[in-house]
Amino acid sequence: MQIGERIQKLRKKRGLTQAALAERLFVTPQAVSQWERDITIPDTDKLADIAAALHTTVNKLTDGEAVGQDWTIADALFSPEHMYSRIAVTSELEGLRETSAALRFMKKAHEGQYRKPSLFSDTKVPYITHPLMMACHAHALGIREDKILATILLHDVCEDCGVAPEDLPFSEEVREAVRLLSFQVMPSETRADAKKRYYAAIAENRIARIVKILDRCNNISTMASSFTQKKLVAYVDETETYVMPLLEQAKYAIPEYADAFYLLKYHMRSVLESIKAIATR
Repeated sequence: MQIGERIQKLRKKRGLTQAALAERLFVTPQAVSQWERDITIPDTDKLADIAAALHTTVNKLTDGEAVGQDWTIADALFSPEHMYSRIAVTSELEGLRETSAALRFMKKAHEGQYRKPSLFSDTKVPYITHPLMMACHAHALGIREDKILATILLHDVCEDCGVAPEDLPFSEEVREAVRLLSFQVMPSETRADAKKRYYAAIAENRIARIVKILDRCNNISTMASSFTQKKLVAYVDETETYVMPLLEQAKYAIPEYADAFYLLKYHMRSVLESIKAIATR
């Protein structure tokens, strides 16, 4: 059996059309059609993405072994409705006024927005799942300061929803942290220079540092289902270059959360090493 026939067999097993598979792989339906008819062969650096989308491995895809496991890949780890209720109740019980207001503001700002689609499903996951998961994660780790939780909920509203930091109806500390967390490239700088400036500024702000660490922890925990292999590698490199040093230094800069940082470091390092091991096979 040729590789094209295997791709077709696996695609049909997953219930995908050629167009649906093409969308997940960022190629045209014509490219998928040509692969399946063995007119062309997928580029080597595309094989891992094809295998992931078809729930198999590169070896099985190219060597014709048995098809991949019939595992179900979750679209979201937790229910956004349940997480929203948890934060709403928690903020009321603990008197977290900015968190309560940020919860409502965030929900309205991100209305109609969805997370990057999974390679394994067409289900649309509401964008608010991301900040809600971060807030629940932080609270479970014992990070329960009102301004930190509010910043977590708001951290993407400026960058993704067109809200100016100065227009946020929250405290100056929250506005400043959200401003620092909103990445942008200035006209006179490269993207690489912008990243250096961005992370250096975050390192000087206690709230922004904590939120960025939690943000990256959440993102690397779910990236395998939606990132191409090339994007995975780039994200691992950026995390190790900029975010892990932020985390390593946080236990000295913010010693009151040293235990939380230890758990975050354990989780993030485990995910990164697993991704690196899989990506280099």
